[in-house]
Amino acid sequence: MRYLVTLRVVSQPGGPPPADLMEAIAKLGQEAAETGALLDQSGLAPSSEGARIEVSGGRLTVTDGPFAEAKEMISYALYEVRTKEEAVEWASRFLKLHRDLWPGWEGEAEVLRLFGPGDFAPPA
Repeated sequence: MRYLVTLRVVSQPGGPPPADLMEAIAKLGQEAAETGALLDQSGLAPSSEGARIEVSGGRLTVTDGPFAEAKEMISYALYEVRTKEEAVEWASRFLKLHRDLWPGWEGEAEVLRLFGPGDFAPPA
């Protein structure tokens, strides 16, 4: 099963992430890739560089960022694992690195299963 993990920052200290955090993230990513669990990952540009497309009341609206949410989405990872618990474990390890190596950083991850062709009934 494939899972998309998104990371949102709630608050963080000023300045760039500590070097030891970035090194630990790289090691965790390497481990996940070597096991075959990690398919892709990347940081995301701020929402000020994005756009939101919305359909409401029959109208299509495009709004340029930034968006008003207090929690900015900053990265994602795509995993291929056997269970949701395994995806949660990878995401938890990632967040624990932030907790342990960047005092004052707060954030959250969402673990979402991706549908594949096998999740839908064949056409009648």
